[in-house]
Amino acid sequence: MIRSSGTVGFQDRPAPVASSRLTNAIAASLAIGSLTLCLAVLLTVVSSKITMAMSIPT
Repeated sequence: MIRSSGTVGFQDRPAPVASSRLTNAIAASLAIGSLTLCLAVLLTVVSSKITMAMSIPT
């Protein structure tokens, strides 16, 4: 059996999967989504604390 020279295992250069613009766009959309989720949770917590702090009129 003759082994081809120069290529052993996974030592070849990795091929680029996506362009850098696409990678940056995905990173930006994930950052915006996580910020939106954090703001929604914060708003929910603050509104529930305000609701619990208000006295119920009888």
